[in-house]
Amino acid sequence: NSSSASVTMFVSPQPVEATDDAFWDQFWADTATSVQDVFALVPAAEIRAVREESPSNLATLCYKAVEKLVQGAESGCHTEKERQIVLNCCRLLTRILPYIFEDPDWRGFFWSTVPGAGRGGGDEDDENARPLAESLLLAVADLLFCPDFTVQSHRRSTVDTAEDIHSIDSCEYIWEAGVGFAHSPQPNYIHDLNRTELLKLLLTCFSEAMYLPPSSDSSNTNPWVQFFCSTENRHALPLFTSLLNIVCAYDPVGYGIPYNHLLFSDYREPLVEEAAQVLIVTLDYDSSTSSSPTVDGTTTGTAMDDVDPPGPDNLFVNYLSRIHREEDFQFILKGVARLLSNPLVQTYLPNSAKKIQFHQELLVLFWKLCDFNKKFLFFVLKSSDVLDILVPILYFLNDARADQSRVGLMHIGVFILLLLSGERNFGVRLNKPYSVRVPMDIPVFTGTHADLLIIVFHKIITSGHQRLQPLFDCLLTIIVNVSPYLKSLSMVAANKLLHLLEAFSTTWFLFSAVQNHHLVFFLLEVFNNIIQYQFDGNSNLVYAVIRKRNVFHQLANLPTDSQSIQKGLQRKKKTPEPISRTNSQDGVSMEGSRPAAPAEPGTLKTSLVATPGIDKLTEKSQVSEDGTMRSLEPESSQPPPEDNPPPAVSDGEPWSGEASHPRRDRRRLSSASSSGQWTPTPDWVMSWKSKLPLQTIMRLLQVLVPQVEKICIDKGLTDESEILKFLQHGTLVGLLPVPHPILIRKYQANSGTAMWFRTYMWGVIYLRNVDPPIWYDTDVKLFEIQRV
Repeated sequence: NSSSASVTMFVSPQPVEATDDAFWDQFWADTATSVQDVFALVPAAEIRAVREESPSNLATLCYKAVEKLVQGAESGCHTEKERQIVLNCCRLLTRILPYIFEDPDWRGFFWSTVPGAGRGGGDEDDENARPLAESLLLAVADLLFCPDFTVQSHRRSTVDTAEDIHSIDSCEYIWEAGVGFAHSPQPNYIHDLNRTELLKLLLTCFSEAMYLPPSSDSSNTNPWVQFFCSTENRHALPLFTSLLNIVCAYDPVGYGIPYNHLLFSDYREPLVEEAAQVLIVTLDYDSSTSSSPTVDGTTTGTAMDDVDPPGPDNLFVNYLSRIHREEDFQFILKGVARLLSNPLVQTYLPNSAKKIQFHQELLVLFWKLCDFNKKFLFFVLKSSDVLDILVPILYFLNDARADQSRVGLMHIGVFILLLLSGERNFGVRLNKPYSVRVPMDIPVFTGTHADLLIIVFHKIITSGHQRLQPLFDCLLTIIVNVSPYLKSLSMVAANKLLHLLEAFSTTWFLFSAVQNHHLVFFLLEVFNNIIQYQFDGNSNLVYAVIRKRNVFHQLANLPTDSQSIQKGLQRKKKTPEPISRTNSQDGVSMEGSRPAAPAEPGTLKTSLVATPGIDKLTEKSQVSEDGTMRSLEPESSQPPPEDNPPPAVSDGEPWSGEASHPRRDRRRLSSASSSGQWTPTPDWVMSWKSKLPLQTIMRLLQVLVPQVEKICIDKGLTDESEILKFLQHGTLVGLLPVPHPILIRKYQANSGTAMWFRTYMWGVIYLRNVDPPIWYDTDVKLFEIQRV
């Protein structure tokens, strides 16, 4: 094969002249190659050898390959031969770029101008002085709208002169109907394959970010993304729209015919995956450092709002933040919900529907949409369509809870729910009855979407992987945020909440880490919100509180002397009391569900940076009488030292010493202070015990317990339905303390989460691109690759 021959020659330390076309052309002249062939023919060791031993040859090869792409873009690729050359250069650059990025000395190479190489040297016009990276990116953008290569030609006759690629208005060639474009072009699988190869190269260009260590300085923008998404790229708008529409219009079910996906290879799916990955990378933008890209312009006839000020320089972020038409929001939301629900689609024929694998990219995309476009967020929450996003997220959270390789998925699912829970409408929507029966490994219950959320969160906390502990604050914050709006909890969910309180208020847990008591405060806030604002429909919860009243009495009488503190901690040493399922009456799991499985040994995963604590992630807002929210400025700029949770540890580090008895310890709550630097003192316990918000619950118990006991004695009752009936008709009007104002902890953008999203997103992209393995075995710095 000529390619393998030329690769060996290319390694020769002898520099080959850039003008020696016969030599260089061998690299792209082959007719029948695929990207997989190129990866097989050009081994990593040889690329590194050329980089070290004949750098000028590597430089020339890159330069010549880019030149070929530029020529293809100029000519419009009218012949089969030209198209083949373009595709082969594309594959070769996809193969070589990661090895350029991994070497700091080479990293600037594409941003330098190549002085007159192969152009006779004399005629340095402006075009020649462009950095190689810019020429490459502009050529790829042009090629993505090249008639008869990546888009349908609009010319009727063949006699007509070929369309001039520079006079093309690429907005007429958007790939799919949807946002800002009504015409759905005839699918053409050759065009889809060519687009996929070009997008793969684009993604590889952007992946320079993987070779820089994570830094809290979010200002270091990716130069490749920055240029590609700037006004220099005349195709920025149609390309953004094409990528978004291709993803949101995709329906993997194969036109409703079972097993259809087995009959013909779905050539659209690889394109959709590539489009989703390119989209989330171009939208990697830290909204906390800039004026928010969210804008409220006047509604105009166009798909994008006309705005002043112009918004961020990154045009993709800019366009995303300016989408405003209801029908566009509907199209995006329906598309994302349809794809997220795909793994849940249960048919009576196993494997009859195609299962997609890119749900993590979709969750990042959904996050970006809500974060950058507040109008979209409000649209999502305006109707019960938000539940079509909620249910798949809860499904993924429940399914991944025991699998340490999917800790990142757990985080993004929880972040999205935290963002949604900051809006009142989300809590209100949760009251809709839950009737969809997606098989999930949770107890059977009859109730609302709020019940589903609480039951899944309980499952994550009691039987999730130990590394999820930093998320407990977030999970409970979400429940606090929605609690004032929950009209009627089921008995199953009510019991789960009390079971959590029971587990979190044991002395060993409260005394074993500096921030553990926060969890009790969150739960008490949930009970107070429901009792004060939704007492009428919540007899199940009130009954559960009465049954478990001893938990509240124990909290009120929590000992604070040194001896009791030590005794509480001793108890922990004897039995690392698990938050077990034993006393939570789990009952039967749903039919057809499989238990959440841990990661298969040997599974690859990528490390994540630490996420900020809940106090950094959120800011408190108070809900006033008329339902509007106002931000509460923190009373003091620094919280007292004992309230500062220790920084969460990255996924590479377990929260405490790795468990020696994985079975028993998987569920135990580890203490953050395994290093033993911190010890609880009587003053410390007093400082927060005195603030426990127990008044409302104590008053409720004081009023209702004697009445319930009287009914039981009078009627000789052991049947709870009579007691529930009594509680349903009871009232506490005028008996409870004055209702406290509702506090909502709203997510706020910060550079910590921006960095977390960057490492998570690139980790997902790294692991998902295995055929060909673009970045595998290169010296990536943004995260570590670990085996389970």
